[in-house]
Amino acid sequence: MYGVPLHAMQLSLRLDDQEEEPPQGEPPLFSLAAPSVGKPRLTTLPEQPARSRALKMSPLCRAFRNLFFPGATDPQWSDWRWQIQHRIRDLATVRRMVRLTAEEQKALELAGNMLPMAVTPHYMGLISATDPDQAIRRSMIPTVYEMRRCPGEADDPLGEEHQSPVPGLIHRYPDRVLLLATDFCSSYCRYCTRSRVVGHGAITPGTRRLQMIFDYIRSKPQIRDVLVSGGDPLTLSDARIEFILSNLRAIPHVEIIRLGTKVTTVLPQRITPQLTRMLRKYHPLWMSLHFLHPDECCHETQKACGLLADAGIPLGSQTVLLKGMNDNADVMRRLVHNLMKMRVKPYYVYQCDPISGSEHFRTPVSKGLEIIRSLRGHTTGYAVPTYVIDAPGGGGKIPISPDYVAGKDAEGNLRLTNYEGGTYQYPDYIQA
Repeated sequence: MYGVPLHAMQLSLRLDDQEEEPPQGEPPLFSLAAPSVGKPRLTTLPEQPARSRALKMSPLCRAFRNLFFPGATDPQWSDWRWQIQHRIRDLATVRRMVRLTAEEQKALELAGNMLPMAVTPHYMGLISATDPDQAIRRSMIPTVYEMRRCPGEADDPLGEEHQSPVPGLIHRYPDRVLLLATDFCSSYCRYCTRSRVVGHGAITPGTRRLQMIFDYIRSKPQIRDVLVSGGDPLTLSDARIEFILSNLRAIPHVEIIRLGTKVTTVLPQRITPQLTRMLRKYHPLWMSLHFLHPDECCHETQKACGLLADAGIPLGSQTVLLKGMNDNADVMRRLVHNLMKMRVKPYYVYQCDPISGSEHFRTPVSKGLEIIRSLRGHTTGYAVPTYVIDAPGGGGKIPISPDYVAGKDAEGNLRLTNYEGGTYQYPDYIQA
């Protein structure tokens, strides 16, 4: 029996209010809720009932819902479980909603062993029905180019399988581990690093596998930082997420827990007051959010990020650089400015990993350097992310940045160039 914080053990199980899990082969989990204390007595006259108000939604999502889900009520649309149950997953449904290109239709017909296609109704509402080059559409709807394998590509380019001492745990850095809680996502990004396993039901949040992971972490006192990712761990129920967090927090040498998720963009309905109340019990807790494009920064996403930030959770963004989608200085500047307004720190821009079938997504590294240079000096330093390459073969993240050092002169002055191309000197002659 593993130690669990007292406040987690004092919660009662309510069998009449079960949270439904995504379809992963796991039995439904009971939700954790505080015991009822009865109804308070009224001491003043009741107020007039508030007027019914329509759910505030982004205009694109509202128009999409009215057209394709006219029977969905506000409570249904705002329920994350309803969103998962009504994901768009098949050719016939996509064809009703989007004017498919030949490349898209052929990919959906051939699907085979590719990463599954699935999009939540909310996120589908942000997808252009007519523009095949729209960033969000390209990130969700497959094309036949995914079936083309190019030199240098691999199913597991980061060598995660060779750094996995326990199923679903990656131990690459001395003091950090990556815990894959599930391989399920509410929506599947076509450029996913783990497309070899994600969405195929191989990694489930079963108690036995998770206990093996907790045992391993407990046996390695050098591990002080655990990133919980997947798949998407926030597609699990509150109860299962709390099971993971409480067991990790019970390990004395685990100092920091991080959650990696994309639900704030593809499933913002998942960020509920109940979830954030539970998460704040496990501080210090950090969260890495996956953002692609400024078009994702809609009302619903702003609200989700606000709930997380108000719960005291530091938020950082991770963005994959993708050809024709966000490899543009103006697009990236708009994205990082939107993130800052939502209290999300632009953290990483990733060079796209060379997974099999990714050539049509990848840019030259010079493009990433150009974008970082276009941000530095033209926006606040808080908004400039670190550009990294996750080294193939398991070498870890390597930061790449423009070279602002032009060399030294005879007197030992360091010659520097600033964001405008101006040259400056710093007296770097002091010996170590």
